[in-house]
Amino acid sequence: MFNRRVLGLALVAATLAGCATAPHPASVADIIAKNPSLSTMNGLITQVGLNATLQGAAPFTVFAPSNEAFKLVPAKTMDDLAKHPEKLKDVLGFHVIAQKLTAADVKNSNAKALNGGSVALSRAGDFVIVESAMVTQSDIQASNGVVHIIDAVLLPPQKK
Repeated sequence: MFNRRVLGLALVAATLAGCATAPHPASVADIIAKNPSLSTMNGLITQVGLNATLQGAAPFTVFAPSNEAFKLVPAKTMDDLAKHPEKLKDVLGFHVIAQKLTAADVKNSNAKALNGGSVALSRAGDFVIVESAMVTQSDIQASNGVVHIIDAVLLPPQKK
């Protein structure tokens, strides 16, 4: 009888301890950092200092290219972006919209990206397309927005 009571108290204590240390809601930056298929995107966001922005309070929609999507970008383009951090930040900013858009919210329209550009969005049934990229995993909820994984890296139009 004594052992059952001790065991029961230990289970209650463990449950309460688990509740006390429940994780706080993750930001879009945290979601990207924790997803192994977004490690390239996470590294680039960190490199150009966008982490602080993506941990902020504003609602964000991030169209995050998968690691496989980054492998499709020509090496010459990636080398150029590595040499020019301002261009890299512009490219990454083209993947972020300062509002929360779930897949169901997407309409055939344009949205203003964080870099100031205009991103074309469209939806046909369950398929969501941003510019020329297909959303392969949608609606990963975060405390400050939503992340959608896409199959291509979006390159903004050249600025004049």
